[in-house]
Amino acid sequence: MALVVDALSAGYGDTRVLWDVSLSVGPGEIVALIGSNGAGKSSLLGAISGLVRVDGGAVRFADQDLTRLAPDAIVRAGVVQVPQGRRLFGSLTVRENLLMGAYARTDGDVRADLARVLELLPRLAERYEFLAGRLSGGEQQQVAIARALMARPKILLIDEMSLGLAPVLVDQLLLILRRINDAGVGILMVEQDVQTALEFATRAYVLETGRVTLSGAAADLLDDPLVQKAYLGI
Repeated sequence: MALVVDALSAGYGDTRVLWDVSLSVGPGEIVALIGSNGAGKSSLLGAISGLVRVDGGAVRFADQDLTRLAPDAIVRAGVVQVPQGRRLFGSLTVRENLLMGAYARTDGDVRADLARVLELLPRLAERYEFLAGRLSGGEQQQVAIARALMARPKILLIDEMSLGLAPVLVDQLLLILRRINDAGVGILMVEQDVQTALEFATRAYVLETGRVTLSGAAADLLDDPLVQKAYLGI
């Protein structure tokens, strides 16, 4: 079951920010989306998630057309976003935030999934009844990831996970993502730390001013002179 973005154009009001963007994320893949600030990376994740207006093209997952579905229907289809800035409910506890991730579910396995998420992220078990707004940045990012997992994603969209976090915390979060990916969840990640993203991903796309300008194996892009000059300062 692949997530396929086909010639997608999208924007805000009368302003278009994405032009004919095409990419894919296969089952169990880790794909990085890199580019400078303002290139349209977060807008693309928003368009896939139903949060940004689509003007043309299509988004498909598992033979289902997601292009103009409501955000909650896209979540139910298995495509779930971890937003930039975490967007937690700061006045709610960790437990309450995690349960909010399961709001669209009607099955009876929420309690079992909650136990699995806490096993994956034991720090959250220690902070279970703490208010989310009082956690550290790294703990809040763990809550944001865990909340997304409670929706049972098949594809996880992650927007700027490392923003504002120390490298040691980023490394810990990447280990968590690796375990999530090993369980079969595909990952599309937008990441400001280009080297980290390309070392972590299997494939990557470069987005510039709303258009894909380069794509390929992440290791090849890491060695590409244009990428090194533009994003790695080499």
